[in-house]
Amino acid sequence: MSEKKTERNKTIDISVGEGQQYLARCLSIHEKAALADILDRTICGDCLTVMPLLPEGFIDLLIADPPYNLDKDFNGHKFKKTSDEAYIDYTENWIRKIIPLLKPDATVYVCCDWQSGSAVETVLKRHFIIRNRITWQREKGRGSLTNWKNGMEDIWFATNSKSYTFHVDSVKIRRRVMAPYRSNGKPRDWEETENGNFRNTCPSNFWDDISVPYWSMPENTAHPTQKPEKLLAKLILASSNPGDIVFDPFLGSGSTSVTARKLNRHFVGIEINEQFCVWAEKRLELALTDKTIQGYADGVFWERNTAALQKKRTKPG
Repeated sequence: MSEKKTERNKTIDISVGEGQQYLARCLSIHEKAALADILDRTICGDCLTVMPLLPEGFIDLLIADPPYNLDKDFNGHKFKKTSDEAYIDYTENWIRKIIPLLKPDATVYVCCDWQSGSAVETVLKRHFIIRNRITWQREKGRGSLTNWKNGMEDIWFATNSKSYTFHVDSVKIRRRVMAPYRSNGKPRDWEETENGNFRNTCPSNFWDDISVPYWSMPENTAHPTQKPEKLLAKLILASSNPGDIVFDPFLGSGSTSVTARKLNRHFVGIEINEQFCVWAEKRLELALTDKTIQGYADGVFWERNTAALQKKRTKPG
């Protein structure tokens, strides 16, 4: 018998057997589908098989978190590390299936690590305009006796054309001001509060304010490579508008769809693993009544460990 969780442990880990009501909400597609059939739904299936059945030109924002080029067991679906050339072919395969689904002004984000990053870049350059590479800091990870601990991951930012959406004011980060500058005795470009001095700054392509989900966070699941809602919120707010459609072909435990719902966007997600689909649907249910995103409030992203200083917390969206 599994050990009972403590009250503070918020991890979502219900089994497929326990979560049949959630699995029943997922779609299984075997023929050409209309947009109305798939909008705001989780599709349970292999994205390589499903994507050719989806309507053309419906995606405003693509966020993809494919398996990295390393050995990984995703609840029984194992991905084996392969050569760089084979991983390029793998990436080319799923990218080609997505291209017809994108709107002309769509934005593309693809997650990767340092080993798979060059392969992803190689493929993206063939089909899109690469705008930047975001590096975000993982504040936890296993050490190594023979190498530097891997504490970073990357996200390639690309667009389908020269026309694209980018809302920089929606993704400003609130940072502490250590040496505040005043003009005529008044704060200049910063805010003085009873909890400290802060400035809202434009984001860079290095993010050091992300917390990987852990056991006491309501968004946490037992998924081995879950992306934080705060990270997804930055991508969604910067590169889409309310009502736009966000698509994730490697949905995992649902972080992209859940964050899209919280931020008043439509979503479509594909996930091959039934267990992960259950967790995604459970989180989507919770997001109907709780739109909070840890680390994002009052229209700004807070530095790690500063959100507790806020006098008032507000829900996004």
